[in-house]
Amino acid sequence: MNDDKRNSFTGTLGFVMAAAGSAVGLGNIWRFPFLAARDGGGLFLVCYLLLVATFGYTLLTTEIALGRGTRQGPLTAPSKLDHRFGWTGFLACLVPILILPYYSVIGGWVLKYLWAFLSGGAQAAAGSKYFGAFITSQWEPIFWFLLFILATCFVIYHGVEKGIERYSKILMPVFFVLIVIVSIYSLTLSCTDPATGVTRTGWQGFLVYTIPDLKGLTLGKFLTVLMDAMGQLFYSISVAMGIMIAYGSYAKNNTNLYQAVNHIELFDTLAAFLAGTMIIPAVFTFMGREGMSAGPALMFISLPKVFDAMGPFGVAAGIFFFLMVTFAALTSNISIQEAITASFMDRFGWSRKKTTFLVGLYALVGGIVVCLGYNVFFFELPLPNGAVAQILDLADYISNNIAMPLVAIGECVLIGWVVGPRWVIDEFRKGGFPFGRETMYKVFVKFVTPILLFILFLQAFGVFN
Repeated sequence: MNDDKRNSFTGTLGFVMAAAGSAVGLGNIWRFPFLAARDGGGLFLVCYLLLVATFGYTLLTTEIALGRGTRQGPLTAPSKLDHRFGWTGFLACLVPILILPYYSVIGGWVLKYLWAFLSGGAQAAAGSKYFGAFITSQWEPIFWFLLFILATCFVIYHGVEKGIERYSKILMPVFFVLIVIVSIYSLTLSCTDPATGVTRTGWQGFLVYTIPDLKGLTLGKFLTVLMDAMGQLFYSISVAMGIMIAYGSYAKNNTNLYQAVNHIELFDTLAAFLAGTMIIPAVFTFMGREGMSAGPALMFISLPKVFDAMGPFGVAAGIFFFLMVTFAALTSNISIQEAITASFMDRFGWSRKKTTFLVGLYALVGGIVVCLGYNVFFFELPLPNGAVAQILDLADYISNNIAMPLVAIGECVLIGWVVGPRWVIDEFRKGGFPFGRETMYKVFVKFVTPILLFILFLQAFGVFN
């Protein structure tokens, strides 16, 4: 399908804003700071930066080229190059299908906390039992989830240029303004521990975050940090989820894809670093090193306590923070739903209106099931990696730990060994634009990336525990 027949972004800026909006999501805001704090601060940052420039670059360029070169969504793009890789397209479509309901539910949680801070409930939100009581109630999580999924469907319904591109151009700049404001404020904080009399500052927390902690470092620990950083990349740059294939299919032939990839990497890395700058110093100041180990609970349990401890400025900081997280979650959720929408439109020839309705209906039913997974449908299932899962955790485990590595491996085999890396390079060079890091790309797509992905896949089954 050529540019005249397929919806497309107006240019490089629109493509970059939409793709960066997808990449900058909840994973950047809670998971990146948590891993950085746990894995030695600066050591994790160095590993992450190296992987972004190599491993992440390889997957990002491969998927964008796959989308634009085939003008297909993730479900049908791989099989258009080679029919034997239909399974790769199936899994690439399955990933966002699994993610959309639970990501929308978490987006609803963010809306709930934003409303709590806007409506004078900030002190209540800081309570130890507030989050648990909220997610285990039967109807309230469903209400906030409905608002979030309706906002997502509204943007998707209006298409690529008038929907995704238009709102990404608004939401992403506002997101970065908010995250910079809160990050700067976080560095100015200080608190004296009443029990010990020790004063901790935001700047000290920033140093904990950025200076590599090499004490007791072993080869095994280093490999763990490396695997954590690699796993984070899946969350951060939206690869192996079908999203970049879908967005790539909307990029015009006069779009400078190499420049776009560099900008996406830059925006994503900057957002992740600023998220750490915003969260780790604040949590360290008011809760010490122990507070930084909260993991997924960091955003909904630890940070409201931090905002409450800030005094009069805490409510404003909380509003800024949860407004920023809402924007990040919404742009990412839009891209997740669009990956499914593009797949079904290409495969079945449905209109955008019909597809948006059907995918939205699925997300509605799936999201309600996820919400009820904390009460009516509650269960605890042990996973191979040692975790214990409910419905949300199970969908997350299958998509992120099993399906996504398999998708990425399939893409690397398809491009590295079947059609050849030259196909991607030539796609990027359309219109006389450059393709950088060519030798590195060829080596990584054929050898390094598939090996690292296979190790990551085995880790999901507890092989290295």
